[in-house]
Amino acid sequence: MKALLQFSATVRLKAQLASVDGVEIVVIDETDEMGFQREIRDCDVFLHVLKPVTAQMIAMAPKLKLIQKIGVGVNTIDLEAARKAGIAVANMPGTNTAAVAEHTLSLMLATLRRIPMFDTVTRQGKGWQLPPSQSEALGEINGSVIGLVGYGAVAERLALQLTALGAKVQYWSRTVRPNAIASPLPFKELLRTSDILSLHVPATPETHHLIDAEAIQKMKPGAILVNTARGELVDEAALAGALNSGHLAGAGLDVFGHEPMTNPGMLAKCPNVVMTPHIAWLTPQTLDRSLNVIEENCRRIATGKPILNRVC
Repeated sequence: MKALLQFSATVRLKAQLASVDGVEIVVIDETDEMGFQREIRDCDVFLHVLKPVTAQMIAMAPKLKLIQKIGVGVNTIDLEAARKAGIAVANMPGTNTAAVAEHTLSLMLATLRRIPMFDTVTRQGKGWQLPPSQSEALGEINGSVIGLVGYGAVAERLALQLTALGAKVQYWSRTVRPNAIASPLPFKELLRTSDILSLHVPATPETHHLIDAEAIQKMKPGAILVNTARGELVDEAALAGALNSGHLAGAGLDVFGHEPMTNPGMLAKCPNVVMTPHIAWLTPQTLDRSLNVIEENCRRIATGKPILNRVC
């Protein structure tokens, strides 16, 4: 059985992939179009990370049986094209939960404490030359009201961490969670009362620009927005306007409307934004857990057993 991973893999990861029993896993870089076209032709399994899987890509793979998402969100896969081609699609719920929750917390703290700015001026030898007003812009998790938009596995884990740090945690979800440690609120009330708003819903037609100009205006003045879910959830122009006007104090962003963000836009010019390149999920531990799922689903394809976490 042959699988193709389109990802800039480390030496460690390549060695792990080579040890997967019964599967030849070929690795090509996401920018290697010729390599992709060459290798996908006789693949049984495609291991998808971030680069969108289009109908055109699927048409190049007559032997393909499974598109295995390394992660949870499948909005970057043309599911209709996969269905028409008779190709199964599966994801990996839970494999990156710990990593994404911790990265979300890191972005909250980095934005609250303005870590990038202080790092820069300290390296320049000017750390003690900042105006005293800078300290007024800092904050703490302790005592803050933190609103979680969505309450899946990542939000649930994050709520425990935030509560341990002394925050009051509240959430909005289409489904009320009876045993949630956080308190449920209507969406508009969550916007109005949260010091930090953190996004944890998938990208769907219903959630596209969920945080638009109108929603941002309803947010608490001086609030912070954190997004480690999907860039499509946020109207970036409206967010940049609110950051520049001072209505919002800052933002911590790991995802963007157009990825990879090779041409930084207006958000990159905002000094009160902390940005990372969609790496919340990316830890060696996440990849270790992911490899276990890959190996199991490849075995299941080979033996005709039902695939784990099949989406379509």
